[in-house]
Amino acid sequence: MKIGCPKEIKPQEFRVGLTPQAAREAVGHGHEVLMEAGAGMGAGFADSDYEAAGARIVSTAEEVFATAEMVVKVKEPQAVERARLREGQLLFTYLHLAPDPDQTRDLLASGVTAIAYETVTDRNGGLPLLAPMSEVAGRLAPQMGAWALQKANGGRGVLLGGVPGVRPANVMIIGGGVVGTAAARVAVGMGANVTVLDRSVPRMSYLDDIFQGRLTTQYSSAAAVADLLPEADMVIGAVLIPGAAAPKLVSRVQLSSMKPGSVIVDVAIDQGGCFETARATTHADPIYTVDGVIHYCVANMPGAVARTSTMALGNATMPFMLALADKGWKRACAEDPHLLAGLNVHAGHLTYAAVGDALGLPSIPPSQALA
Repeated sequence: MKIGCPKEIKPQEFRVGLTPQAAREAVGHGHEVLMEAGAGMGAGFADSDYEAAGARIVSTAEEVFATAEMVVKVKEPQAVERARLREGQLLFTYLHLAPDPDQTRDLLASGVTAIAYETVTDRNGGLPLLAPMSEVAGRLAPQMGAWALQKANGGRGVLLGGVPGVRPANVMIIGGGVVGTAAARVAVGMGANVTVLDRSVPRMSYLDDIFQGRLTTQYSSAAAVADLLPEADMVIGAVLIPGAAAPKLVSRVQLSSMKPGSVIVDVAIDQGGCFETARATTHADPIYTVDGVIHYCVANMPGAVARTSTMALGNATMPFMLALADKGWKRACAEDPHLLAGLNVHAGHLTYAAVGDALGLPSIPPSQALA
């Protein structure tokens, strides 16, 4: 199979869809790998690294899209990239379609088959291709929130860990999954007073065990959120419904209860965000203020640490990428129901019900696409 990897063009996106290691593995399996010149530079990989792995460097993204049978990326294809997709081509990347009707319509019109990293599952009910980036984004969230809390950036001027004689900041994390746990680990390590809200009692018991009393857990409800908001210096949104739009857990009205200069970090912004006032921002212009509350809503947070993120993502995606290339997408998905769960679009049809529900569009079962 001809596997193509273009350079990412979303603003301040420095990750790359294939590492040299993944390229070497694909070539070793008998496939041809085409890399756009400079695609790996943002993550610290030179064209020569890919050439040494057996890949072929091509000068333009147009050539990658025109030649490749499977396109491997990191972020959802931008409008100019979507225009280059063609019927029968396989796209393997993050999509986050539920809050993005324009992308969804374009993918349906292209006739492409699109498998989304974020909805591929595993035998334990996890999301193995989302988890590495959730881990990165979760660990970044308190770090970015601490930066936003600095007075020069519009924040309250509060040090997350405090100092002797001065209380630490109060950090509220909504969601105790991969993102929330990673965020709690860093926030606790920085000395903050951390409360994690979740609706799974077993998950709260797990967090209580691993943190050994260094954080507080609370059952998540509208009342609990309302009670904690006025005391929070930082609120991290870490709630995910796989493939669907994120639920809005904090309303515009509730912002008025928060302290001026407090900070919201919405890690769920790729799926539309879990704050009513959230809108996607970029690394170049990461924050804005609503009713005195700082919002950090960068839609590709892991891109800030591109090398770490690319390597972590590459480790996770490589086995699936090789299965798709070795077997073709139909056989690979027929043999692996977890990979089939990643199928979001095929030949003009939505194949992921949660996306259809979010956008009011019809969908078919993914198994029907295998016929």
